[in-house]
Amino acid sequence: VQLEESGGGLVQAGGSLRLSCAAAGSIFSRNAMGWYRQVPGKQRELVAAITRRGSTNYADSVKGRFTISRDNAKNTVYLQMNSLKPEDTAVYYCNAVTVVGDEYWGKGTLVTVSS
Repeated sequence: VQLEESGGGLVQAGGSLRLSCAAAGSIFSRNAMGWYRQVPGKQRELVAAITRRGSTNYADSVKGRFTISRDNAKNTVYLQMNSLKPEDTAVYYCNAVTVVGDEYWGKGTLVTVSS
């Protein structure tokens, strides 16, 4: 499975960004998908996840501000990020877990939120 993130960049606090992750190499609709983030010196953390049936879960720190969604026709998962805060600054990674439990990662996209 190949994953390619896009949509990162620099935004002011209070602004919005939408990340996209295009997947190839598997039956996308059967994968659970997620977004993680990591800052230097800290562990990678789950931001949001969506099952193949569309159930979602979020980190407490982003609930009410971020929305994960998927378009199975386009083999793409999205992360809409609103009301961004400086503490959201991180490299954001796309994650896929196949039905047999294999896990794949994208290379990441940098999100920088200025105060």
